[in-house]
Amino acid sequence: MNLKHSMERWTIEDSADLYQIREWGAGYFGISEKGDVVVTPLRDKSVSVSLPEIISGIVARGYDMPMLLRFEDILDSQITQLHESFRSAIARFDYKGQYKGVYPIKVNQQKQVIETITRIGKFYHHGLEAGSKAELIAALTFLEDKEACLVCNGYKDREFIDLGLFACKMGFKCFFVLEMPGELDLILERSKALGIKPLLGVRFKLSTQAGGHWTESGGDRSIFGLTISQVIETIEKLKEAGMLDCLQLLHYHLGSQIPNIRDIRASIQEACRVYAGLVLEGAAMGYFDLGGGLAVDYDGSHTNYMNSRNYTLDEYCADMIEAIMEILSEYNIAHPTIITESGRATVAYYSVLLFNIFDTSSIDTDSVPEELPENTPEIILNMLEVLKSLNVRNLQECYNDALYYRDEIRQMFKIGDLTMRQRALGDKIFWKIIQALSEGVKDLKFVPKDLMDIETALCDTYYANFSVFQSLPDSWAIGHLFPVMPVHRLAEKPERNAILADITCDCDGKIDRFIDKQGMRRALKLHTIREDEEYYLGVFLVGAYQETLGDLHNLLGDTNVVSIRVHEDGNYSFVREIEGDSVADVLSYVEYDPKDMTKQFRATAEQAVRENLITPRERREIMNMYEEGLRGYPYFEPYRS
Repeated sequence: MNLKHSMERWTIEDSADLYQIREWGAGYFGISEKGDVVVTPLRDKSVSVSLPEIISGIVARGYDMPMLLRFEDILDSQITQLHESFRSAIARFDYKGQYKGVYPIKVNQQKQVIETITRIGKFYHHGLEAGSKAELIAALTFLEDKEACLVCNGYKDREFIDLGLFACKMGFKCFFVLEMPGELDLILERSKALGIKPLLGVRFKLSTQAGGHWTESGGDRSIFGLTISQVIETIEKLKEAGMLDCLQLLHYHLGSQIPNIRDIRASIQEACRVYAGLVLEGAAMGYFDLGGGLAVDYDGSHTNYMNSRNYTLDEYCADMIEAIMEILSEYNIAHPTIITESGRATVAYYSVLLFNIFDTSSIDTDSVPEELPENTPEIILNMLEVLKSLNVRNLQECYNDALYYRDEIRQMFKIGDLTMRQRALGDKIFWKIIQALSEGVKDLKFVPKDLMDIETALCDTYYANFSVFQSLPDSWAIGHLFPVMPVHRLAEKPERNAILADITCDCDGKIDRFIDKQGMRRALKLHTIREDEEYYLGVFLVGAYQETLGDLHNLLGDTNVVSIRVHEDGNYSFVREIEGDSVADVLSYVEYDPKDMTKQFRATAEQAVRENLITPRERREIMNMYEEGLRGYPYFEPYRS
């Protein structure tokens, strides 16, 4: 089938199925009839904007790729959906308590995120969770709603505690969650010194563990939380101090991305027994913080794979409320206010990483000569015979022979029995065999295990203008999968199998695992690059953790950031533009002083003038380039004459 005919038959529906955008897009992302990725961020799902159109506007404004694109409206939609789903379940089961979400600042600490969440969340009394002194200061700056909860987790020193106590005095519902046994003594001491009664919670160390990347958040060996014995010791201390009425909240945390609803329900059952026990001991209680765990379906499979979830938001809310009511009814205990710390599900959809492809490389399988030189060694002639004899009935045998001859050729080259040109000829024949095997397995009903991934051995490398370590650290560190796809040309059939290499000089700087209906695939279908035309890809659902976990590998700093707000008439505004780090910025982060560097290099250039290596005019040109480089973007910049 020729390419033209193939392109005529390919539709945007085929692209939607290939990249599974309907499955992981949650209604926010889709494909237009033109073949562009579109974003539909508003709650009524009626207004869409084109990503390529936005990219054109960004480039016209003078920004280069890579670019982090944020959609404020998606934050609005996610917070609204979370609260409305809980409200619906509360009404359905006649639950007598309330729901108040809190956003864990650590998931994405960017000022814009906190500002937007606190502004949007006012209607629902959506609060914040702070795990450090700096996060508490940020929370107190932007959280104006005194009905919202402010949950303080993590290690707490005297300054942290004093600040939280004064927040209580100012009318904030600021809870100190006891993570370690020793914390209570300092809180009681500062409470007495300042004359301010604290709002207290305890974090219980669940025995229940969940599957996924973050399974160690729960279980006996989790690093945070009190054991059941330590919870009882805390009760005794509070009774002795006459402050048991301060204990009003129970907290636990099962993990950041819980794919299986059964694990969530099992954790609630265990924690409810502890909550009931605290009430029976005389604690005031009233708040039940179920922590994080609401998963994001990154691969769109709707399964209990670690990058997915086997439940909907409505099922999540209903199961929580039903499980709490079922157990607390045994004790005739009043229904508490439910808190969840759903950070990942709140912000993941909100950000898209965009970048361009600036080069590609592929394995040469088209230059095997029909006639070999007379002095061709026998080992290479044997390799060629494998290629000539290959057919659908002997694929496994030919694969084994090709591997054997390839290894022999490499060994002979190492000891000097083959020339460099002979070694190159052997490589070309080997890859021609692999290509033929890749075509041959398509006709097999049963594919041998060794040949199942043969197609990925021929993958092209697409060189992408971004840093995995800076922008997608979880992809590198824990093998987390994010949806990756072209954002245009989706009415065309993608013909190439590819992996992505970033611009760091590191063998780990790549993406070679991609979402698939069966969990994961080792190559991504992409289009052939056209000369003099940019090719753009997007990595989606990157709003959680990726912006703040990134490092300065190869001194590639923060990318440019543009925030979009979509209007009901279909227009949109660039509401915030943040220039990415310059080369001077990232150098200063690692203790260089750009001014001193310029002074030192100017002296070096002047020395070259004195030694007649360069002219004074050339010195000026070199210094201009040096200083322009300091001001420039650390990423790959297109040449502009």
